[in-house]
Amino acid sequence: MKGTGGGVKQAFTKSHRWAMALGAALLTGACDRAVILNPKGPIADAQRGLLIDAFSVMLIVVVPVIVMAILFAWRYRASNRDAAYAPTWAYSAKIDAVVWLVPALIVIAVGVLVWRSTHKLDPYREIASDVPPLDIQVVAQDWKWLFIYPEQGIAVVNQMAIPAGRPISLRITSDTVMNSFYVPALAGQIYAMAGMQTRLQMLANAPGKFVGRNSQYSGGGFSDQFFEVLATSPADFDAWVARTRQAPDKLDAAAYAKLAEKSRLVPIAYYSGLEPRLFDSIIAKYTHGHHVQAGSPPPAAPDRR
Repeated sequence: MKGTGGGVKQAFTKSHRWAMALGAALLTGACDRAVILNPKGPIADAQRGLLIDAFSVMLIVVVPVIVMAILFAWRYRASNRDAAYAPTWAYSAKIDAVVWLVPALIVIAVGVLVWRSTHKLDPYREIASDVPPLDIQVVAQDWKWLFIYPEQGIAVVNQMAIPAGRPISLRITSDTVMNSFYVPALAGQIYAMAGMQTRLQMLANAPGKFVGRNSQYSGGGFSDQFFEVLATSPADFDAWVARTRQAPDKLDAAAYAKLAEKSRLVPIAYYSGLEPRLFDSIIAKYTHGHHVQAGSPPPAAPDRR
């Protein structure tokens, strides 16, 4: 009996842990939805508008169906003897037209809406602005994010500082399995893949702190793979860059190899120097069958003359 009681207790503990994990996942999803509906940048705002527009169009068929289901149930209830009874009824052209044409028109409307918005919100299209975009290179690792500022010559782990009001142009890759870069308050998600680079544009309307995450399962440390987005005034961003340039650590090839090892809950770390062409060399590790150490020059392109 003791063994049975211990097994029941162990099973209860295991189920309790699963329930907590499920609750945390649902809470995280709810938080993401709340952020999506309260955007802090023009890209996220346009995506919210697209979501609301598509939802509104689909309500054209959802609302009547709900209303008719209630009305039909009330009209044809067992106690209503006045409801028409037509056991030989077989076909109605009007009903058939409504059943097919209305959903078809909705699909067409949503398709046109999504088609136009897909091109308008192309993640590779730079945001129109009188201010040049800030270029940031993003590398997904196990289980953290590395942000490289090539113009400033600095790098940061798990924190991306940006000046509010200035477009941000991201080049994104992975030095591990596929990840998905996502800052719900500022932009949509886009995949980070080894040997490739993807692009994403974003802009913060005002200073603030936002949460970014990996939304693609990537192993044991996935649940802790969050990063901080720090939007500041241009002056504060310049001060942040100046402080980072005073950091004692340099991100050379050896330091990068150490950083790329699997690790969880990595605190924010600053690097005041960079290995030349670090981002390109990370991509080159996985291209054309070459495998080189990050930080070394990428392989030369083959001579096709």
